[in-house]
Amino acid sequence: MNKAALLEQIKAKRSVLCVGLDTDLEKIPTHLLKEDDPVFAFNKAIIDATAAFTVAYKPNIAFYESIGVKGWQSLEKTIQYLDVKYPEIFTIADAKRGDIGNTSKMYAKAFFENMNFDSITVAPYMGEDSVTPFLDFPNKWVILLGLTSNKGAFDFQFIENAEGEVLFESVMKKAQKWATADQLMFVLGATKTEHLARLRSIAPEHFFLVPGVGAQGGSLEEVLKQATNKDYGVLVNSTRGIIYQSNGLDFAQAAGSAARTLQQEMERLLF
Repeated sequence: MNKAALLEQIKAKRSVLCVGLDTDLEKIPTHLLKEDDPVFAFNKAIIDATAAFTVAYKPNIAFYESIGVKGWQSLEKTIQYLDVKYPEIFTIADAKRGDIGNTSKMYAKAFFENMNFDSITVAPYMGEDSVTPFLDFPNKWVILLGLTSNKGAFDFQFIENAEGEVLFESVMKKAQKWATADQLMFVLGATKTEHLARLRSIAPEHFFLVPGVGAQGGSLEEVLKQATNKDYGVLVNSTRGIIYQSNGLDFAQAAGSAARTLQQEMERLLF
């Protein structure tokens, strides 16, 4: 998917919502455990209930890997379902891959060719040659870790160099030499809103994937105030605040209601 197609979805739905599909067998409604594929049954119902309000879905790959072959099959069915029924919706493989060049190339083939995701999250620690193999695929995106929401972000991401520039700023500046805003996004945590305006000045044209709104305590209003640009420039992810609103028979309806509430707030604040 190219940037124009993503913007078309954002404008049509008046939304920048990304729904995380971090599907956990211990959290999904128990009645689904009778299904042949409980994970896919849950994902399909969540997607159908929220698709009118979201422009992106982001399966966290670890939740699928953790249950072995069946998990990969559930993931494959999920992305195939999205490709067929909702091809206009942007898909993100939240895999946080990144390795030496030949290995990154294989990761890219796995998620871009085999599963046809539109994008993948990538860890930049190993530098340019670990990232650029993902950029060799037309209309596919790298979403590079920039500033994350977790407590451990302070272990490395805020280390200053001799010029007083912190590491996450250096990463974002350097990465823009590898790809344009038509193929590169950054992950920036919603719980670090005090840095978002500064980061927007560093990468004025790029989209930001912003997790942490909702259950993690990030403020949607602050994110939209600090991080948007002329092309909206953000995808705001919510996971637990949507998909686990209910563990009863009404789980999909509850998820749809939560997604609609977020979309309406986005419309009020941004459009």
